[in-house]
Amino acid sequence: MAPKPKEKPKAAASPSQPPPPIEDLFTSLNRHIQRSEFTQAVKVTNQVLSVAPGDEDAIRCKVVALIKADKIEEALSAMQSAQKVSFDFSFYKAYCLYRQNKLDEALELLEKQDKTQPSMLLESQILYRLGKMDACVDICRNLQKAKIDSLEINLVAGLVSAGRASEVQGTLDAIKIKATSSFELAYNIACSLIEGNKLKDAEQLLLTARRIGQETLTEENLADDDIENELAPIAVQLAYVHQLLGQTQEAFGAYTDIINRNLADEPSLAVAVNNLISLKGPKDISDSLRKLDRLKEKDSQKFELARAIDLKLSPKQKEPIYANRVLLLLHANKMDQARELVSVLPEMFPESVMPVLLQAAVLVRENKAGKAEEMLGQFAETFPKKSKIILLARAQVAAAAGHPQIAAESLAKVPDIQHMPATVATLVTLKERAGDINGAAAMLDSAIKWWKSAMTEDSQLSVIMREAASFKLRHGKEEEASQLYEELVKSHGDVEALVGLITTVARVNVEKAEAYEKQLKPLPGLKGVDVDALEKTSGAKPVESASRGGLADAQEDGKTKEKPKRKRKRKPRYPKGFDPANPGPPPDPERWLPKRERSSYRPKRKDKRAAQVRGSQGAVVRDKSEPSASATNSNTSNSKSNQAKGASQNAEPSRPQSKSSRKKSRK
Repeated sequence: MAPKPKEKPKAAASPSQPPPPIEDLFTSLNRHIQRSEFTQAVKVTNQVLSVAPGDEDAIRCKVVALIKADKIEEALSAMQSAQKVSFDFSFYKAYCLYRQNKLDEALELLEKQDKTQPSMLLESQILYRLGKMDACVDICRNLQKAKIDSLEINLVAGLVSAGRASEVQGTLDAIKIKATSSFELAYNIACSLIEGNKLKDAEQLLLTARRIGQETLTEENLADDDIENELAPIAVQLAYVHQLLGQTQEAFGAYTDIINRNLADEPSLAVAVNNLISLKGPKDISDSLRKLDRLKEKDSQKFELARAIDLKLSPKQKEPIYANRVLLLLHANKMDQARELVSVLPEMFPESVMPVLLQAAVLVRENKAGKAEEMLGQFAETFPKKSKIILLARAQVAAAAGHPQIAAESLAKVPDIQHMPATVATLVTLKERAGDINGAAAMLDSAIKWWKSAMTEDSQLSVIMREAASFKLRHGKEEEASQLYEELVKSHGDVEALVGLITTVARVNVEKAEAYEKQLKPLPGLKGVDVDALEKTSGAKPVESASRGGLADAQEDGKTKEKPKRKRKRKPRYPKGFDPANPGPPPDPERWLPKRERSSYRPKRKDKRAAQVRGSQGAVVRDKSEPSASATNSNTSNSKSNQAKGASQNAEPSRPQSKSSRKKSRK
């Protein structure tokens, strides 16, 4: 947009000053429109309407200028106030409703109008936003003769979103347009290649689209930030291709870089956040929830996508974001939030089965498997066209909850996979767990009958017949098992089936078993074995170790004895700083024993200076001469002190014992 010219301050017009001529006002209006100065254009239209209130051209210019200036509410108000005008503003109203995401009202308004090129283009855009891709593609095909610029971009986008990616190349050949004619078309065709699992081709085309887009936008003098925002969808799609190719590190780095740059292209940011969360899985749940919170409406307490994201993403793109949010809440054990979010999903995505599956997941997490089975069963009966994935989910829930009969009933209601070996094996196992042996056998017989009449190259008849024979033999139905084995031997010449036939028939008809036994090829090395002699022996006898003559004879007969494997000699590893040539004195062999138990241990000597007390406790030591009274008193005090010393000497030997016992306990 061209920079706005600075307005000079105008003097206040006197009441007697006449307004400018209407021709000059329209000239000024045209100049502002050519310069994309839509705000100034609205001001000029107001001046025109002040002179000529009912001028239809001025009203139309005002409405278009308000729409171009993204003032949708004011544009609707302007059309509402111009009711007396004969011009029909239905198309402009429909466009404003489309911008406000009131898609059903906009589509209803367009259906009442004549089918013009602008109205058909707007209708295709509304149908694309509503997820009605087939109707969108039909309108784009009808507009091909009009040669509208960039129509092929919308057509390819509609085909890819409608699941008709295989028609893209034929459509391009019919309209004779190259895939690299624009970076938008190259991007959409790369999306069709991804749908066709041609990932390497899609990667190369995305790289080409990024290069073309960089050159094109640079020539248009766009700023670097604007170029980055325009090419953000290509960067996200490249990361997605790397994720599908198993290059998780490259995809993880690309998603993280896009999120950290906080691009102004909010839909690409939302897709990058969702894909990164799916790549991480249940790891770092709190960080994943914080990243999803960046996509929600800031003023809303509940989780709902921001208006700018919600308007630009299709239902097919928005559904995985909400589904991942519910799964993260379940992993985080935030059941209240998960239950609240799941309750609004059926209304948001009425055509999808994902809300029902998420509701069942919440019930299973709350240990209400029976209620989940009942809900899934009711939905399958109400919507039989969508019942396949619902019945498979019900079978899984019932099998995990220990309800094999319900699981088998659910799986049996999916007709197009009944004959597949994996389904047959699962059904047989479930019926066997439920005690329905006859039902399991009937399931095997039905699968055998189907494969006998099926005209397919990849026949699984032999596999199912072999498993059926094994099952019937296990449950005591030898005759039916022998018939299956015999049919396998005659039709396929299966050696394994021949062995099973001989083993089975030997229980009921030995002669027939011997007849089939002759078809077995003899094993090499068993010609010299006398079977009759082996049957008469009582079994193998242990060979004594001392009898080596038999081994020597066996070697002489030609039996070569295997050479013993030479043990690898490893160089001994010594401690750091140890010299094996000069090892020094050997270590003390008693270094780990307590000191008291070592041979070098010597107990401490008693103190010889202590007076020895003899006799009974309390005896007094007297000299040969008779002491005096004073001496008697002193001797009495000495005897008390000596008695105390003797008591201390008696307690002494107990200490080393307690010390050695502590040492032993530490050891």
